[in-house]
Amino acid sequence: MSLFTCYHLNVKKLKIIILSISLAFSISGCQTVQKKTDAIVEKENEKLAKYIGKSVNILKIDLGNPDEDFKNTNGNFELIYKTKKYGISCERKFEANSNLIVIGFTSKGCF
Repeated sequence: MSLFTCYHLNVKKLKIIILSISLAFSISGCQTVQKKTDAIVEKENEKLAKYIGKSVNILKIDLGNPDEDFKNTNGNFELIYKTKKYGISCERKFEANSNLIVIGFTSKGCF
């Protein structure tokens, strides 16, 4: 085997090792971001879940008047709160039954 061939094989092995290490860091970085995102979503859900079973009036006292409110096709009321943080739109939707008791919520883009 010539010196050039040995050098070429070592460079190839080195490239594979560097690529493997880079890939490992990328994957672990994505997992860290995912964990942080999951924690933020969980905190948001805990914050909003406290309104389940409460009157819409309590929701309005805490969050103010909604940006939109209407009766949906199920006959329930929807209250939508929209905000923007760092240029990212946040939308929180609450659903209330005919007795104006909050029965559900969704949250998109909020942190």
